[in-house]
Amino acid sequence: MHADTYTHTSIHFSSPPLAGDITQKGYEKKRSKLIGAFLPQAPGMDPSVPHERRTPVTPGSSSRYHRRRSSGSRDERYRSDVHTEAVQAALAKQKERGKMAVPMPSKRRSLVVQSSMDAYTPPDTSSGSEGEGSMQGEGTPTSSQGSINMENWISRAIHGSTTSSTTSSSSTQSGGSGAASRLADVMGQTHLENHSAPPDVTSYTTDSIQVERPQGSTTTSRSTPKYGNAELMETGDGVPVGGRVSAKIQQLVNTLKRPKRPPLREFFVDDFEELLEVQQPDPNQPKAEGAQMLALRGEQLGVVTNWPLSLEAALQRWGTISPKAPCLTTMDTNGKPLYILTYGKLWTRSIKVAYNILHKLGSKQEPMLRPGDRVALVFPNNDPAAFMVAFYGCLLAEVVPVPIEVPLTRKDAGSQQIGFLLGSCGVTVALTSDACHKGLPKSPTGEIPQFKGWPKLMWFVTESKHLSKPPRDWFPHIKDANNETAYIEYKTCKDGSVLGVTVMRIALLTHCQTLTQSCGYTEAETIVNVLDFKKDVGLWHGILTSVMNMMHVISIPYSLMKVNPLSWIQKVCQYKAKVACVKSRDMHWALVAHRDQRDINLSSLRMLVVADGANPWSISSCDAFLNVFQSKGLKPEVICPCASSPEALTVAIRRPTDDSNQTPGRGVLSMQGLSHGVIRVDSEEKLSVLTLQDVGTVMPGALMCVVKPDGVPQLCKTDEIGELCVGSIATGTSYYGLSGMTKNTFEVFPMNSVGALISEYPFTRTGLLGFVGPGGLCFIAGKMDGLMVVGGRRHNADDIVATALAVEPMKFVYRGRWIAVFSISVLHDERIVVVAEQRPDSTEEDSFQWMSRVLQAIDGIHQVGVYCLALVPSNTLPKTPLGGIHLSETKQLFLEGSLHPCNVLMCPHTCVTNLPKPRQKQPEIGPASVMVGNLVSGKRIAQASGRDLGQMEDNDQARKFLFLSEVLQWRAQTTPDHVLYTLLNCRGTIASSLTCVQLHKRAEKIATMLAERGHLQDGDHVALVYPPGIDLIAAFYGCLYAGCVPITVRPPHPQNIATTLPTVKMIVEVSRSACMMTTAVICKLLRSKEASAAVDVRTWPPVLDTDDLPKKKPPLLYKPSNPDTLAYLDFSVSTTGMLAGVKMSHTATSAFCRSIKLQCELYPSREVAICLDPYCGLGFVLWCLCSVYSGHQSILIPPSELEVNPALWLLAVSQYKVRDTFCSYSVMELCTKGLGLQTESLKSRGLDLSRVRTCVVVAEERPRIALTQSFSKLFKDLGLHPRAVSTSFGCRVNLAICLQVQSVPSSSPLVGKPHILPGVRIIIANPETKGPLGDSHLGEIWVCSGHNASGYFTVYGDEALQSDHFTSRLSFGDTQTIWARTGYLGFLRRTQLTDASGERHDALYVVGALDEAMELRGMRYHPIDIETSVIRTHKSITECAVFTWTNLLVVVVELDGSEQEALDLVPLVTNVVLEEHYLIVGVVVVVDIGVIPINSRGEKQRMHLRDGFLADQLDPIYVAYNM
Repeated sequence: MHADTYTHTSIHFSSPPLAGDITQKGYEKKRSKLIGAFLPQAPGMDPSVPHERRTPVTPGSSSRYHRRRSSGSRDERYRSDVHTEAVQAALAKQKERGKMAVPMPSKRRSLVVQSSMDAYTPPDTSSGSEGEGSMQGEGTPTSSQGSINMENWISRAIHGSTTSSTTSSSSTQSGGSGAASRLADVMGQTHLENHSAPPDVTSYTTDSIQVERPQGSTTTSRSTPKYGNAELMETGDGVPVGGRVSAKIQQLVNTLKRPKRPPLREFFVDDFEELLEVQQPDPNQPKAEGAQMLALRGEQLGVVTNWPLSLEAALQRWGTISPKAPCLTTMDTNGKPLYILTYGKLWTRSIKVAYNILHKLGSKQEPMLRPGDRVALVFPNNDPAAFMVAFYGCLLAEVVPVPIEVPLTRKDAGSQQIGFLLGSCGVTVALTSDACHKGLPKSPTGEIPQFKGWPKLMWFVTESKHLSKPPRDWFPHIKDANNETAYIEYKTCKDGSVLGVTVMRIALLTHCQTLTQSCGYTEAETIVNVLDFKKDVGLWHGILTSVMNMMHVISIPYSLMKVNPLSWIQKVCQYKAKVACVKSRDMHWALVAHRDQRDINLSSLRMLVVADGANPWSISSCDAFLNVFQSKGLKPEVICPCASSPEALTVAIRRPTDDSNQTPGRGVLSMQGLSHGVIRVDSEEKLSVLTLQDVGTVMPGALMCVVKPDGVPQLCKTDEIGELCVGSIATGTSYYGLSGMTKNTFEVFPMNSVGALISEYPFTRTGLLGFVGPGGLCFIAGKMDGLMVVGGRRHNADDIVATALAVEPMKFVYRGRWIAVFSISVLHDERIVVVAEQRPDSTEEDSFQWMSRVLQAIDGIHQVGVYCLALVPSNTLPKTPLGGIHLSETKQLFLEGSLHPCNVLMCPHTCVTNLPKPRQKQPEIGPASVMVGNLVSGKRIAQASGRDLGQMEDNDQARKFLFLSEVLQWRAQTTPDHVLYTLLNCRGTIASSLTCVQLHKRAEKIATMLAERGHLQDGDHVALVYPPGIDLIAAFYGCLYAGCVPITVRPPHPQNIATTLPTVKMIVEVSRSACMMTTAVICKLLRSKEASAAVDVRTWPPVLDTDDLPKKKPPLLYKPSNPDTLAYLDFSVSTTGMLAGVKMSHTATSAFCRSIKLQCELYPSREVAICLDPYCGLGFVLWCLCSVYSGHQSILIPPSELEVNPALWLLAVSQYKVRDTFCSYSVMELCTKGLGLQTESLKSRGLDLSRVRTCVVVAEERPRIALTQSFSKLFKDLGLHPRAVSTSFGCRVNLAICLQVQSVPSSSPLVGKPHILPGVRIIIANPETKGPLGDSHLGEIWVCSGHNASGYFTVYGDEALQSDHFTSRLSFGDTQTIWARTGYLGFLRRTQLTDASGERHDALYVVGALDEAMELRGMRYHPIDIETSVIRTHKSITECAVFTWTNLLVVVVELDGSEQEALDLVPLVTNVVLEEHYLIVGVVVVVDIGVIPINSRGEKQRMHLRDGFLADQLDPIYVAYNM
């Protein structure tokens, strides 16, 4: 703990206990006992020696923390800074345990700069930025000689005693990789603050521990290629070299291995019958053991003879008897008296206001206001005089004032909710002052705009000069106080909604009387008021009670306090004031600003009312204030903390006494006990304690009791914390217009344990939690609004704020107290979120270190985990008008992801203890199950098939040929000029086309070239490296004519050779191609300088350039003999990043074409538009093969052209009146995003999609419903039939299993695929046991069809893999059929649709690839489900990919927005995955758009992404490691 800390802002524990030794010596003893156990003892030192006397042994580096030595002396008797020491000791204890280093988040430079000094506003010019109870950190004095420094009364002890713990013990032991050394460097700087012993340099030497990687896999020996390359496949779980990321993850994994809080027991059943744990009470937790409490009665309210009968009567009395007596003095910002309002002026002006609002608004017949109507009072904080006149004017006119804040902009924090309150109160008129009226935002016409959510108001200025004089005979009707509403005070709830508390005239008067009696107010006393005079204590003392007693109020505006925090003390001296009303922050600021001012004399004060005396940090302010100002005449018995609430008005107040020997009550309570709602006076050795000061006794004439906070209002036991309830005339009576809530709050009938009522009169709930101590003293332990119930234990937001403040706040948090603590509900429990404003000049390390220490301190003292800790740049949290943090707005911003923090630390692993138990594997149906026909123990076996090819009679001429090359020759003879292919360019015009005979002739020439220049044998493999187009098709048939086996390969991308060329090289090598065919342009590219940098160009096989073909025709075309020989190889990279080539025989190729022809009804007269990449799978078959087989014309649209002209594909479909079209997901996404706003202009260009019968998306993945649905919706207006859009499904072993898939009802996120291709049979099998599964059961999809591929083509000839995938048999049931395993999970379900024969259709639902599925907590998760959830959480997330690494779930999101939004995503992503999937996210990575690699088919390459992440190649904006 350093000298420049904000210790006193915290709650400081263990000042004199309720009884016992409170001498200096006793205090020392208690303190050393309290924290001795946690301090590393220096050898030879006696632990009982008071720590202050030791000389600290400090390493040189930490001397900067000792810039200022404390000087001067102080009374050590009532020290209350033990909270800070407890915090420090808790931290030290964590350090002793050898805590693992917490991985620091990685952040892009541009993001770090953002919270620079530019964001910083100096304290004096800042607009309303100091908090309610905020502590100003800037005004710290540099040590001026002889002054009592503020550090003086901050713990002096801290220097020598506590070790400032850091988050890391030794990061190199984490077994990370080479990066550990870098991390240790960062962390190493944080070790040097250990002040109690010289640092042990050995523990953090920075030798890095290198992770050895096994040599021998093909890729490790080469330099690791750049990200996105297929060669990274082999990294598997081995960490790539140089993984800074891996070191951090290793650190994270190590921190997660630490013993956690025990998980909660018992389960409750969720809708999904998921087992979620629910809290069972701990049998050992402390329980209340005291007797039942009795209601406490305050002293009798002694009715004094000359007390006025109403407040208006009092005003009339003083206004006429002593009109010259001063009532209110206002100050300007220099602290000079600005204006003195006398009782005479107050009286005459109030009458004038009353007359004008009753008679001058509206017409004589229809006045706008009648007695009883509500009126808004809108006055700025520096104009109490105008407010006072308006308030009393309303009382005299018998209208009801509703004082509210001045709306500064249309979007003020919380202003909308105030508008709702005004609306519900039926307010139509707002009274305001001239200056304020001028300052309101105006529209160009000079009208005051309607604020968001506000009713339409008439603004009425109350300055005397604007008002008419009342006639001589008009006089307000002054009645005795009655049950009519006097005023409405607004109250902001926890959720940000605003309620109006109505106070009756009799309550108003009685409350003034109780305050007069308990504070001993007498006529003409002077009172200094720093509080907000519009509500609460400021209103009650400074506007109402003061008038009843003809007192003189000196009002200090907030703006003056900001400039001169000592102003209120100077006014007390200047006016010899008897009473001052302040908040603890005002005392605090005065201390911070206090230089040794000789002329200060506070002996005139008989009462210092501390309005927020119930706050946990008020006690330290009171103690510190007394310590400094006792020498200036301040008497200890003068300090009078009070407790109040909008509903119950003043609940309790400490009475000013003359007896200075009577010490105030203190309670040093166990935090552990408090969290269970019981009071345990702290036993000596506990660290976690809370010191409370009493707030005096019950108000005169009132009854008080403490009831259980929830459920029936039953009295608490004497040692139990509950909600204080007050029975008195002097309380509010209702929430305006809300009868239900009113009943629960203002009409409470407390009962004792046997259920009997303790009083016939109703009580009012105060919203304060506390207990009544010995001698009838009230203690407040927290507010209902700040109550957070986590795992069944209660925590008070204010206590957590206090703990966070005790962790070096001066050094770190902006202006002392910009901390918001609230809870959010995630996964059936509340989770604590702490948001703090960070100082503009703090570095990343400072911030992160402070955050980790706050987490440890809160964990140590409150035994509760913080779910999320966020730091925002200074001055960015939403503020209330008087500068406090607007909590509900902050929470709202956090939840909608617009808080824009600059640092975030999430700890879901440590907080979330109610996850479902990990699943046990369920046994599936085994061979022993009864087989009855197709039933497996009562379930239909899940199998389905397309139409049988053999029985379908059609005039299919092509069927008589076994080979595609023969079909082409036949077409060239019979229909030579029929156009088979048309290729479009980006302008939508025809770039080239091919007829049957042209294709045949080109293929012949290419075959000649292969034989002559390539010297190839039949059966040799040829790689075709072409852009999508006609050349590719010609080259393919040329290979068939020459008897070679073609392999289509995507050409390298000219702008990105480094990442795309190695994949080309790999396919060429793996497929054992004897030569490559390509165009002249690509030839050049393959031999370019860039190419030689990426791969070894010398090892290319011979490259043939087909732009230069021989003229002559081949002597003889190759006649294949065996249809089972290889026709072509189909290579593609799967979604898991595996490169797989499958062998397609001539038989399978022909069967494939025939089945597509039958399914899509393709004939020579048809036209089909194809917008797909022609390199593998169905895309290749449709592009190159189907037209030749069926004779239809294919309109070819290369998808890359759509980037130039997104409407190209749809315009072509419309122009050629196409009935069937095929596209990929990436094409559909391009159209949806690129044409979303252009549907009208496309319509005007004549785009018409009404002829489209089928639009099939070709993919090897689970259908993306959201995309196909939004596409259908978007283009419905252009004639697209919603049933037309469908998806196909294929995989490596069978390139197309189903086409034309209709979607199922949208509630299901999967899509059924009823149109299984002709000749295809499907069954669902258990991937482990290979047994058949029942209908609707999830399992692996197996297929059997004539066009199955015949096996993998691999260099290593991994026969086991191949036979398993292509020739599997079921383990029981039909064991004869040979199936191919698709590697995809899915299920079959009967649909309501019937087919031609009247049979019901079986729909196939595809869930996802088996090898993508992640096993987490014993359950199988599909990345796409988690990704869908994540993409929905925030508008700026455009894409998401997830993968696992060492059991951690890593979520990568692409951010479309400013980098400032990056950190908003971290909590949202973590929340949604917890809520919807019961999984804890380990790492959240925020990256730029386009970083998630997507293959040609638009599928995410999650494994490439993972390799890129581990090799630290993503250049992320932000990486958050969740603890």
